Amino acid sequence: MGVEQTGYERQPVGGAPGGRSEVDPAVALRLQILSTEHWSLLATRSLTYTESFSRVSMFFSVLSGAVISLALIAQAGRFGETFIVAAILVLSIVIFVGVATISRLMKVNGDDLHWVAGMNRLRHAYLEMHPELEQYFVAGWSDDPRGIAMTMGLEQLPSRSMLINIGHGFQTLPGMLSVIVAVVAGALGALVTMATGAPQSVAIAIGAIAFLLVTAGLVVYGLRSIRRYTNALTPRFPS
Repeated sequence: MGVEQTGYERQPVGGAPGGRSEVDPAVALRLQILSTEHWSLLATRSLTYTESFSRVSMFFSVLSGAVISLALIAQAGRFGETFIVAAILVLSIVIFVGVATISRLMKVNGDDLHWVAGMNRLRHAYLEMHPELEQYFVAGWSDDPRGIAMTMGLEQLPSRSMLINIGHGFQTLPGMLSVIVAVVAGALGALVTMATGAPQSVAIAIGAIAFLLVTAGLVVYGLRSIRRYTNALTPRFPS
């Protein structure tokens, strides 16, 4: 009986005779060093995410405790002067913790941009050694803002629609906390106004103005922080 032909012959790995792959020791060592650095940056990014979630959880714990304590004080003092004074003090602490949390989150996000830029540089080094692998990469391999946005899935931003950009900003942790802190600031402004003996309508108006001012201030702070961290990057391998 003859041997059935399959129509193709299995090629040895690496193209070397006998199926042996010839690997340059210098290239292998370089890949090992780059891979080690890559895993180190991945671990560092994981730590930044852990810190972000811990900070947010701490803020919500403080906010929940403040709401519960004010509810207990309201039951005892029936929204009298004692309640207003206690509410002003407690909400001031909540605002302080919220602003500190937002500031730290922006710093952590800036550090994350730095780590992503480093990982993109490593991918650029991989492509320098093996350009044929470019078709398999879905993340960026340039360390400029465009490459960083590609790695983080934000290559479509900034969009032509301002509403889409604003909506995306409020979906982030700093944006979400900014709205919550602004609401607390509005409540604090209304309570301070009521403590001065002003009518309820005036207190509501002051609270709304405080909400808008704090929201605008935190948005401006966030945009300036993003711009500062982006400008601090020095691309070595731009797109």
